[in-house]
Amino acid sequence: MLDLPLVVILLLTGFINLIGALAYAARIAGVRTGRIAMSFALFNILLLFSRTSNSFLGPFLAKRIETRIHDGTGASLFLDMQLVLAAASIATLAGILLVPTGQRLFAAAIGWYQDNRSTTKLALKAASPAGLRTLRRSFRLPGLVHLKGWHMPQGIGWGVLVANCLAQSLLAVGVVASLYAGYLAPEFRVTASQLSALINGFATILLFAFIDPQLSVMTDDAVEGSVGEADFRRAIALISLSRLAGTVLAQALLLPAALLIALVAVHV
Repeated sequence: MLDLPLVVILLLTGFINLIGALAYAARIAGVRTGRIAMSFALFNILLLFSRTSNSFLGPFLAKRIETRIHDGTGASLFLDMQLVLAAASIATLAGILLVPTGQRLFAAAIGWYQDNRSTTKLALKAASPAGLRTLRRSFRLPGLVHLKGWHMPQGIGWGVLVANCLAQSLLAVGVVASLYAGYLAPEFRVTASQLSALINGFATILLFAFIDPQLSVMTDDAVEGSVGEADFRRAIALISLSRLAGTVLAQALLLPAALLIALVAVHV
Protein backbone atom coordinates (compact mmCIF):
# COMPACT_ATOMS: atom_id res chain seq x y z
CA MET A 1 0.00 0.00 0.00
CA LEU A 2 1.36 3.42 -0.98
CA ASP A 3 2.35 5.50 2.05
CA LEU A 4 1.43 8.89 0.58
CA PRO A 5 2.52 11.05 3.57
CA LEU A 6 5.97 9.41 3.55
CA VAL A 7 6.24 9.87 -0.23
CA VAL A 8 5.44 13.59 0.18
CA ILE A 9 8.09 13.92 2.91
CA LEU A 10 10.71 12.15 0.78
CA LEU A 11 9.92 14.27 -2.30
CA LEU A 12 10.06 17.47 -0.27
CA THR A 13 13.38 16.41 1.29
CA GLY A 14 14.73 15.58 -2.14
CA PHE A 15 13.66 18.94 -3.56
CA ILE A 16 15.30 20.85 -0.70
CA ASN A 17 18.62 19.05 -1.08
CA LEU A 18 18.58 19.10 -4.88
CA ILE A 19 18.16 22.88 -4.86
CA GLY A 20 20.89 23.23 -2.22
CA ALA A 21 23.37 21.20 -4.27
CA LEU A 22 22.51 23.00 -7.52
CA ALA A 23 23.02 26.40 -5.89
CA TYR A 24 26.79 25.96 -6.22
CA ALA A 25 26.37 26.10 -10.00
CA ALA A 26 25.39 29.78 -9.66
CA ARG A 27 28.91 30.58 -8.43
CA ILE A 28 30.47 28.85 -11.44
CA ALA A 29 28.13 30.76 -13.75
CA GLY A 30 29.11 34.00 -12.00
CA VAL A 31 32.81 33.34 -12.60
CA ARG A 32 32.22 32.38 -16.23
CA THR A 33 30.06 35.42 -17.00
CA GLY A 34 31.85 37.86 -14.69
CA ARG A 35 28.46 38.81 -13.15
CA ILE A 36 29.20 37.93 -9.53
CA ALA A 37 26.50 40.09 -7.92
CA MET A 38 23.82 38.66 -10.22
CA SER A 39 25.02 35.10 -9.64
CA PHE A 40 24.81 35.66 -5.87
CA ALA A 41 21.26 36.98 -6.34
CA LEU A 42 20.31 33.75 -8.12
CA PHE A 43 22.08 31.79 -5.38
CA ASN A 44 19.98 33.60 -2.77
CA ILE A 45 16.77 32.90 -4.70
CA LEU A 46 17.58 29.19 -4.67
CA LEU A 47 18.45 29.40 -0.98
CA LEU A 48 15.09 31.08 -0.34
CA PHE A 49 13.23 28.31 -2.18
CA SER A 50 15.18 25.68 -0.22
CA ARG A 51 14.56 27.26 3.18
CA THR A 52 10.90 27.95 2.45
CA SER A 53 10.42 24.30 1.48
CA ASN A 54 12.30 23.27 4.62
CA SER A 55 9.76 25.17 6.74
CA PHE A 56 7.07 22.83 5.37
CA LEU A 57 9.11 19.69 6.07
CA GLY A 58 9.08 20.08 9.87
CA PRO A 59 5.27 20.01 10.23
CA PHE A 60 4.99 16.99 7.90
CA LEU A 61 7.56 15.09 9.97
CA ALA A 62 5.97 16.20 13.24
CA LYS A 63 2.55 15.00 12.06
CA ARG A 64 4.06 11.62 11.20
CA ILE A 65 5.57 11.35 14.70
CA GLU A 66 2.22 12.21 16.30
CA THR A 67 0.37 9.73 14.10
CA ARG A 68 2.82 6.92 14.85
CA ILE A 69 2.60 7.60 18.60
CA HIS A 70 -1.21 7.57 18.56
CA ASP A 71 -1.37 4.45 16.36
CA GLY A 72 1.21 2.56 18.42
CA THR A 73 3.37 2.01 15.31
CA GLY A 74 6.35 4.03 16.48
CA ALA A 75 8.75 1.12 16.01
CA SER A 76 8.95 1.93 12.28
CA LEU A 77 9.75 5.61 12.85
CA PHE A 78 13.51 5.09 12.88
CA LEU A 79 13.31 3.53 9.42
CA ASP A 80 11.20 6.48 8.25
CA MET A 81 13.86 8.93 9.49
CA GLN A 82 16.60 6.92 7.77
CA LEU A 83 14.64 7.04 4.51
CA VAL A 84 14.37 10.82 4.85
CA LEU A 85 18.15 11.13 5.23
CA ALA A 86 18.68 8.69 2.36
CA ALA A 87 16.46 10.89 0.16
CA ALA A 88 18.67 13.84 1.11
CA SER A 89 21.80 11.94 0.01
CA ILE A 90 20.28 10.76 -3.28
CA ALA A 91 19.03 14.25 -4.14
CA THR A 92 22.39 15.80 -3.25
CA LEU A 93 24.15 13.33 -5.53
CA ALA A 94 21.68 14.15 -8.31
CA GLY A 95 22.35 17.85 -7.75
CA ILE A 96 26.12 17.31 -8.02
CA LEU A 97 25.67 15.44 -11.30
CA LEU A 98 23.49 18.26 -12.62
CA VAL A 99 25.88 21.10 -11.68
CA PRO A 100 27.20 21.39 -15.30
CA THR A 101 23.60 21.70 -16.50
CA GLY A 102 22.77 24.19 -13.77
CA GLN A 103 25.84 26.29 -14.56
CA ARG A 104 24.76 26.65 -18.20
CA LEU A 105 21.19 27.48 -17.21
CA PHE A 106 22.35 30.09 -14.72
CA ALA A 107 24.67 31.64 -17.29
CA ALA A 108 21.75 31.88 -19.72
CA ALA A 109 19.50 33.34 -17.01
CA ILE A 110 22.13 35.94 -16.04
CA GLY A 111 22.51 37.03 -19.66
CA TRP A 112 18.76 37.22 -20.21
CA TYR A 113 18.15 39.12 -16.97
CA GLN A 114 20.91 41.59 -17.83
CA ASP A 115 18.90 42.57 -20.92
CA ASN A 116 15.38 42.51 -19.44
CA ARG A 117 15.78 43.36 -15.71
CA SER A 118 12.60 41.57 -14.56
CA THR A 119 12.43 38.58 -12.22
CA THR A 120 8.79 37.95 -13.20
CA LYS A 121 9.63 37.88 -16.90
CA LEU A 122 12.60 35.62 -16.17
CA ALA A 123 10.32 33.14 -14.38
CA LEU A 124 7.82 33.23 -17.27
CA LYS A 125 10.66 32.80 -19.76
CA ALA A 126 11.90 29.73 -17.87
CA ALA A 127 8.43 28.13 -18.09
CA SER A 128 7.98 28.96 -21.78
CA PRO A 129 8.79 26.63 -24.71
CA ALA A 130 11.95 28.67 -25.32
CA GLY A 131 12.99 28.09 -21.72
CA LEU A 132 12.40 24.36 -22.06
CA ARG A 133 14.52 24.33 -25.23
CA THR A 134 17.29 26.08 -23.30
CA LEU A 135 17.00 23.42 -20.61
CA ARG A 136 17.31 20.65 -23.20
CA ARG A 137 20.34 22.27 -24.87
CA SER A 138 22.01 22.92 -21.51
CA PHE A 139 21.82 19.36 -20.25
CA ARG A 140 25.32 18.05 -19.47
CA LEU A 141 26.77 15.49 -17.10
CA PRO A 142 30.20 15.86 -15.45
CA GLY A 143 33.02 14.75 -17.74
CA LEU A 144 35.75 12.38 -16.60
CA VAL A 145 38.29 14.62 -18.34
CA HIS A 146 38.17 16.91 -15.27
CA LEU A 147 39.65 14.11 -13.16
CA LYS A 148 42.95 14.28 -15.06
CA GLY A 149 45.66 16.00 -13.10
CA TRP A 150 43.39 16.23 -10.06
CA HIS A 151 44.86 18.11 -7.10
CA MET A 152 43.68 20.07 -4.09
CA PRO A 153 42.76 23.55 -5.40
CA GLN A 154 44.46 26.59 -3.93
CA GLY A 155 42.36 28.23 -1.21
CA ILE A 156 40.44 25.10 -0.18
CA GLY A 157 41.96 22.88 2.50
CA TRP A 158 40.89 19.76 4.31
CA GLY A 159 39.78 21.87 7.27
CA VAL A 160 37.17 23.65 5.14
CA LEU A 161 35.94 20.38 3.66
CA VAL A 162 35.67 18.67 7.06
CA ALA A 163 33.89 21.72 8.54
CA ASN A 164 31.44 21.77 5.61
CA CYS A 165 30.81 18.03 6.00
CA LEU A 166 30.10 18.48 9.71
CA ALA A 167 27.86 21.51 9.15
CA GLN A 168 25.86 19.76 6.42
CA SER A 169 25.45 16.63 8.56
CA LEU A 170 24.09 18.74 11.43
CA LEU A 171 21.70 20.58 9.11
CA ALA A 172 20.49 17.26 7.68
CA VAL A 173 20.02 15.53 11.04
CA GLY A 174 18.91 18.46 13.21
CA VAL A 175 15.16 18.52 12.59
CA VAL A 176 14.91 14.77 12.01
CA ALA A 177 16.76 13.84 15.22
CA SER A 178 14.88 16.35 17.36
CA LEU A 179 11.52 15.06 16.15
CA TYR A 180 12.58 11.43 16.64
CA ALA A 181 13.75 12.41 20.15
CA GLY A 182 10.15 13.49 20.71
CA TYR A 183 9.15 9.87 20.13
CA LEU A 184 11.84 8.61 22.50
CA ALA A 185 10.69 11.06 25.19
CA PRO A 186 7.04 11.70 24.25
CA GLU A 187 6.22 13.62 27.42
CA PHE A 188 8.86 16.21 26.44
CA ARG A 189 8.45 16.11 22.66
CA VAL A 190 7.66 19.83 22.34
CA THR A 191 10.90 20.66 24.16
CA ALA A 192 12.82 18.19 22.02
CA SER A 193 11.46 19.67 18.78
CA GLN A 194 12.62 23.15 19.83
CA LEU A 195 16.18 21.94 20.38
CA SER A 196 16.64 21.53 16.63
CA ALA A 197 17.10 25.30 16.43
CA LEU A 198 20.28 25.01 18.51
CA ILE A 199 21.73 22.34 16.21
CA ASN A 200 20.78 24.15 13.02
CA GLY A 201 21.96 27.46 14.48
CA PHE A 202 25.41 26.05 15.25
CA ALA A 203 25.62 24.52 11.76
CA THR A 204 24.55 27.80 10.13
CA ILE A 205 27.19 29.75 12.08
CA LEU A 206 29.78 27.20 10.99
CA LEU A 207 28.75 27.63 7.36
CA PHE A 208 28.59 31.42 7.31
CA ALA A 209 31.62 32.06 9.52
CA PHE A 210 34.13 29.55 8.14
CA ILE A 211 33.03 28.07 4.81
CA ASP A 212 31.21 30.81 2.88
CA PRO A 213 34.01 33.39 3.36
CA GLN A 214 36.55 30.91 1.96
CA LEU A 215 34.39 30.17 -1.05
CA SER A 216 33.60 33.86 -1.60
CA VAL A 217 37.28 34.83 -1.56
CA MET A 218 38.04 32.05 -4.01
CA THR A 219 35.19 33.27 -6.25
CA ASP A 220 36.73 36.75 -6.30
CA ASP A 221 40.17 35.25 -7.04
CA ALA A 222 38.69 33.28 -9.94
CA VAL A 223 37.11 36.43 -11.40
CA GLU A 224 40.40 38.34 -11.05
CA GLY A 225 42.30 35.48 -12.69
CA SER A 226 44.59 34.63 -9.78
CA VAL A 227 42.79 31.27 -9.53
CA GLY A 228 42.06 29.34 -12.71
CA GLU A 229 38.50 28.44 -13.62
CA ALA A 230 39.44 24.74 -13.61
CA ASP A 231 40.71 25.04 -10.02
CA PHE A 232 37.57 26.89 -9.03
CA ARG A 233 35.40 24.16 -10.54
CA ARG A 234 37.42 21.54 -8.64
CA ALA A 235 36.87 23.49 -5.43
CA ILE A 236 33.11 23.56 -6.05
CA ALA A 237 33.20 19.81 -6.76
CA LEU A 238 35.02 19.12 -3.49
CA ILE A 239 32.65 21.34 -1.51
CA SER A 240 29.70 19.54 -3.14
CA LEU A 241 31.17 16.12 -2.33
CA SER A 242 31.74 17.16 1.28
CA ARG A 243 28.07 18.16 1.38
CA LEU A 244 27.16 14.68 0.13
CA ALA A 245 29.45 13.12 2.75
CA GLY A 246 27.65 15.19 5.38
CA THR A 247 24.25 13.77 4.44
CA VAL A 248 25.72 10.25 4.64
CA LEU A 249 27.31 11.02 8.02
CA ALA A 250 23.89 12.18 9.22
CA GLN A 251 22.71 8.56 9.03
CA ALA A 252 25.31 7.58 11.64
CA LEU A 253 24.50 10.62 13.79
CA LEU A 254 20.72 10.10 13.77
CA LEU A 255 20.35 7.78 16.77
CA PRO A 256 23.11 9.31 18.97
CA ALA A 257 21.78 12.81 18.26
CA ALA A 258 18.19 11.78 19.02
CA LEU A 259 19.23 10.12 22.30
CA LEU A 260 21.25 13.19 23.30
CA ILE A 261 18.39 15.56 22.46
CA ALA A 262 15.93 13.39 24.40
CA LEU A 263 18.28 13.42 27.39
CA VAL A 264 18.64 17.19 27.25
CA ALA A 265 14.88 17.66 26.82
CA VAL A 266 14.20 15.61 29.95
CA HIS A 267 16.80 17.34 32.12
CA VAL A 268 16.86 20.88 30.72
